[in-house]
Amino acid sequence: MENLPLFVLPMVLLPGEIQELRVFEPRYRQMLDDCLLDELNFGLVLNDPFRPSNHWDGPRTHGCEAEILHHETKGSNHFLKIVGRRRFTVQQVFDPALPPLNHPMVEPSIDQDGIDPDLQTLLELIPEDAEHSKLYISADVEFHEPHDQTSPEQQAELKDMLESVLKRIGSMLNIDSGMLEQWVEEQVEHVIDEDQNAVFAVAALLVNELEARQQILSSVDIDEAIAELSLHLDVSLEEE
Repeated sequence: MENLPLFVLPMVLLPGEIQELRVFEPRYRQMLDDCLLDELNFGLVLNDPFRPSNHWDGPRTHGCEAEILHHETKGSNHFLKIVGRRRFTVQQVFDPALPPLNHPMVEPSIDQDGIDPDLQTLLELIPEDAEHSKLYISADVEFHEPHDQTSPEQQAELKDMLESVLKRIGSMLNIDSGMLEQWVEEQVEHVIDEDQNAVFAVAALLVNELEARQQILSSVDIDEAIAELSLHLDVSLEEE
């Protein structure tokens, strides 16, 4: 069990996937300071509005550890490049010390000029009897054991799915058949191998819908992840 700061967003990060984030909310600027100071990773978790944490959207049960690859500051904004690492299950959520800025506990104490208060102003609003001074959600999490390597049979399934979607996209874009075959072959060779995260690499390319990505992330093994991916692609094809 390990305690992990959580970035709770309408977003799903998959193992091995590289994404970019803009950090501007005071609570996440505090979290970023803590992570950079102590060289810590954080968890990225899809938000759940039906399970609030001190009036913020709480986290879903499954998330992905994020490692910071690059950090850049521009004004009050922080820009991150992150990569997904280990999957985890949330065991116990620790609420942030303050509710959202529009909550009656906070709103009367801040200027109403449309600009977020600075971190120090918010810290001064935390009740004296609060258990901690963290403005962000954190949780005790249990990291998943890595999947086994992707078998040749599983690689073949992933190859068929990826080739089918890429060829369909290529046809829609009227790409020359010779160029299309070469492009598809290069993409398949680059993405699919025996690595345990091959299914997540394919999903990162093909799946945008958040719930589908969440189901794939939550899968107990590679076969289940492939089945969830296949189901989503079949549904998407029927909707076209």
